[in-house]
Amino acid sequence: MQRTILTRIMTWCVVCMTALMAMNAQAAQDSPETLIRDNAKALMSKLEGRQQYYRQHEDELKQLVDSTVSPIVDFNYVGASVMGKYFRAATPEQRSKFAGVFKKTLLDTYAKGLVTFNYKTLEVPENQDTQRYENQANVDMKVVAESGEVYPVSYTLKQRSGEWRVVNVVVNGINLGLTFRNQFDQAMRDNNRDIDAVIAGWAPEVDLEKGDQKANG
Repeated sequence: MQRTILTRIMTWCVVCMTALMAMNAQAAQDSPETLIRDNAKALMSKLEGRQQYYRQHEDELKQLVDSTVSPIVDFNYVGASVMGKYFRAATPEQRSKFAGVFKKTLLDTYAKGLVTFNYKTLEVPENQDTQRYENQANVDMKVVAESGEVYPVSYTLKQRSGEWRVVNVVVNGINLGLTFRNQFDQAMRDNNRDIDAVIAGWAPEVDLEKGDQKANG
């Protein structure tokens, strides 16, 4: 049950960014906090009353998630981070293939959970001290469920070529980037360091009870 709830929260964390595509031209000017807040509001408006439609049009939902999330998530950076110490030993083809497989598994998960989580509000607190470094920022958000439960979310963004892109998400204390990195490392051990086998069998899971907490990925 906890894993199901977390998967749904993960979905909303990333889908909160889908509206970024509509405001992509503003990415260079907006602060990370403003970017996340404005698009969280836009998303709530965009999806309101459409859950049933997307339940019946799964392929269209996947296309929507892909076309809107991909431009503002740095999947190559995230993929390299998840591969960790094995990234250097991987060939360019293996690196590219894993980035694609990683992206697909995440977007499929988000698409499946998109229309099932009963949220009430998405709140981005005002006046956050988001800038950790000149080109890196953290933005906090709260996902409030219909039940009243509050799930804290923290986005890590990096600025490249004047645009902010998401590179990690911490959900309810679970660092997703670090959790996936640990899973990749374990998969490499289980497959005798066979990167191709790990990529072919990649099926990440997030366990709320065993997830790595509070670490920076």
